[in-house]
Amino acid sequence: MTNGVIAGGSQETIAAGAEMLQLGGNAVDAAVAATFAACIAEVGLVHMGGSGIAQVYDASNGRSTVYDFFSNMPGLGATSRPDALNFEQVTIDFGGATQDFFLGRASFAVPGNFFGLCQMAADYGRLPLPTLLQPALRLAREGTPLEPFQAQTCELLSPLYTHTAEMRGIFQANGRLIQPHETVFIPHLADTLAQLAEEGEGLVRNGRLAQAILRDQQANGGLLTPTDLASYQVIQVPPLRIPYQGYEILLPPPSSTGGVLTAFTLKLMDRFHVGQHRHGSTPHLQILYELMTATSRARPSWDNAIEGCSTQAEWETAVATFLADRHIDQYQAEIEANIRQNRPAPPATEPPGPSNTTHLSVIDGDGLMVSLTHTAGESAGYVVPGTGFIPNNILGEADLHPQGFHVRPAGRRIPTMMTPTVILKDGSPRLVVGSGGSIRIRSAILQTISNLLDFALPLETAVNTPRVHVDNYGVLQCEAGFDEVAVYQLANIGYPINRWNTRSIYFGGAHSVAREENGRLVGTGDTRRGGVAMLV
Repeated sequence: MTNGVIAGGSQETIAAGAEMLQLGGNAVDAAVAATFAACIAEVGLVHMGGSGIAQVYDASNGRSTVYDFFSNMPGLGATSRPDALNFEQVTIDFGGATQDFFLGRASFAVPGNFFGLCQMAADYGRLPLPTLLQPALRLAREGTPLEPFQAQTCELLSPLYTHTAEMRGIFQANGRLIQPHETVFIPHLADTLAQLAEEGEGLVRNGRLAQAILRDQQANGGLLTPTDLASYQVIQVPPLRIPYQGYEILLPPPSSTGGVLTAFTLKLMDRFHVGQHRHGSTPHLQILYELMTATSRARPSWDNAIEGCSTQAEWETAVATFLADRHIDQYQAEIEANIRQNRPAPPATEPPGPSNTTHLSVIDGDGLMVSLTHTAGESAGYVVPGTGFIPNNILGEADLHPQGFHVRPAGRRIPTMMTPTVILKDGSPRLVVGSGGSIRIRSAILQTISNLLDFALPLETAVNTPRVHVDNYGVLQCEAGFDEVAVYQLANIGYPINRWNTRSIYFGGAHSVAREENGRLVGTGDTRRGGVAMLV
């Protein structure tokens, strides 16, 4: 009997999940163990001090729950701020462009990972937390060879990964930045994980790790308070449910901006029946361009709406208004006019989100499905002394704070582009998908879904076939592999296009698993981001 299938961003990540399935655990056990392991095996992207969003679908009762354990704004209970915030700017060169980030103690938002993973395990898991932590504990004690993709990311973000002596001790131990296949070892992390196995989430709520974090924050210009950690809550809500071409798409609601915007695009795309065109043809690419640009034009109205929301009822009203047919209608009309006149939509500027994000997908033999995305921003550039705990820098991401840094009220959930997604057919599990990759999360998920549902491509092809993305300048970024004639024809009618001569991590990492109509489980990793899958 098949125990399940898992796809994720590294061999060690999925091996941790597969081990739990082999021990009789379910998809939640596998996802939790794999996420803890990913914070070491995928250390170029994510750390223990990050946050995330997961969706769990239970085929036994048809119920899906979104676990929102993204970061809150810190500062609850504080009567004043430090005289000098530890908030330092670094510039990262991405090759074609540079981007500024902020790091340091005041870039550290309330971390949600430990809370969310422990809550999921308590609610759904079959195996005890100490068992789920065993793969990560082994990696922490023994170290792990750094996979090439992770090494490339560390090199790209070297100003953050070498910012302090403690970070240099991990990532520059030999006097140069760590290289592919060299061993990553994070001092004290194994002790912290062993304590987590004993104490559970209390370790970071009010236990020894919490105390170490707070001492460091108070001594070094940070903003986290005891109340921030003690009062943090994992939000559990039902997903948004969007019909699409005879399927049902389950998407995370706010704090996931990505879920709402993807729902908007899917509702719009459902009106254009892209599957009637040849995949990668000029009409197909033209529709994708117009859909992506329309969603970017719509985003400011969503961003403005959510800034004023503070209750669940307000969130729900904002979502209903944004996804209402009368709102979609106007964008449909604009797209139809642009296509009829061969007139590309004008550019729509959209702030890029954190690109250091990873995703994993799991289905077990009983039909339990988990889609989980998590991030640490780019990391805050330091290690909490004596813990091996590397915090996030989610407060240092300008795109997540359009009104300015440190201005949202303490305790407010920070919006995120993460979009862990589940797809059903006639109430039965069909697909689990999600992606890393900043605002390209949405375009990666959209195209993966469309490739499967509109074009009936096999899962591996659907995930790894070339993608497009419309950037902030209105240029269709076109990954290598598309029909050159189709691309030329689109450019010839006036659409701005940049042709890539390679596949790239720029276009996301949609590690996905599926249950085919005959019941067979399949999975595939997105090879753009070193993804792998394993059938257990």
